[in-house]
Amino acid sequence: MNIVMLTNTFTPHIGGVARSVEAFTNEYRRRSHRVLVVAPEFPDMPQHEIDVVRIPAIQNFNGSDFSVVLPVSGLLTEVLDEFSPEIIHAHHPYLLGVTALRVARYRNLPLVFTHHTLYEEYTHYVPGDAPKLRRFIIEAAIRYANLSDRVFAPSESIMKLLRERGVETPVTVVPTGVQAEHFAHGNGERFRVATGIPEDAFVVGHLGRLAPEKNLKFLAEAAAAFLKTTSRAHFLVIGTGPSGRTIRDIFTREGLETRLHIASVLEHGQLADALQAMNLFAFASKSETQGMVLTEAMAAGLPVVALDANGVREVVSDYKNGRLLHGESIEAFVSALQWVAGLSEKQVRELARAAHETAEVFSMSHSADKALACYTNLRDNISVERPEQEEHWHHLLDLIKVEWEILKGIGSATDAALGTDEETG
Repeated sequence: MNIVMLTNTFTPHIGGVARSVEAFTNEYRRRSHRVLVVAPEFPDMPQHEIDVVRIPAIQNFNGSDFSVVLPVSGLLTEVLDEFSPEIIHAHHPYLLGVTALRVARYRNLPLVFTHHTLYEEYTHYVPGDAPKLRRFIIEAAIRYANLSDRVFAPSESIMKLLRERGVETPVTVVPTGVQAEHFAHGNGERFRVATGIPEDAFVVGHLGRLAPEKNLKFLAEAAAAFLKTTSRAHFLVIGTGPSGRTIRDIFTREGLETRLHIASVLEHGQLADALQAMNLFAFASKSETQGMVLTEAMAAGLPVVALDANGVREVVSDYKNGRLLHGESIEAFVSALQWVAGLSEKQVRELARAAHETAEVFSMSHSADKALACYTNLRDNISVERPEQEEHWHHLLDLIKVEWEILKGIGSATDAALGTDEETG
């Protein structure tokens, strides 16, 4: 099968969507399917990529680590003619998601849309973040979903949310699977030595993009409060992003900077070492659609302490493979960390066994099976006429016009800022 993936984030960008696209692409190719990835340019991207088309993009959009693609025009036509796609899969409703919709309609191909993200949680990257903007973003995503032929939801929670918001297109739960074997074995002792973590330390760990929507200020404050109660405890963070400074500032303020360890993005082998260097995994984000990083941590045998949220509650089972906390309280989070730290070796082994079992449920093989079955069904049953969707299409065009006005406003604000810098420099 020939599958085209269009995504606004891809390697070397680090984030859940980029990792999901890469994981599914690798699995499909391993099964002898052809996959063409259409993605923005990013700094330090690989020079030689097979079946990847890079679109020119504005880098570090509004202070974030995202890229914003520029208009595609006819850049893809020749590539797609040669590739002969059978399925178009969009991973965002905006930017390249609009391109995906146009390609699917023009070529009469099935359009699959994965609702990876609670987009309204990211409006702080746009000047003028306001309730109206949040409503616009939600509405645009739902209309896009209803123009698709199938929607993939990363978790049962998100499927329920999409139904509540008015998605009528068939929705299938397809989480990003974990390659459990990649994380089950690693050299944690080697990583501790390289990072300066004592051999006997109790390590609270976290992995992910370090950004405000991940609720990292709360997590850092909770981790610091826990470290004050446990003298041998250390906090290990793997990732990069704007909130790295926030974490460092909190630990410096509390006089705990020597027990904080922040490492940048790691390759799979190093990542396995890092996870094996941890004693538990801490997670406070409430903006997720699935707990992909949680299943990776559990594949390494780590219990997880996390706040209850969409995508998290499907993975973390309270007192079975970790702690699932229903309120955002520093005291409760610290208490949960203390509970894990106080377990006997036998109890730790029981948690690790349960974590491994959870990771197996979310295997990449199982997720790919579900996705490919949907692709095959859509390919074999694509309808030529979609007159009932014309109204949705025109509404979406109106929303796209609004989106363009927003982007133009961002561009004007950027120009003004640059002009000010030049004047004062």
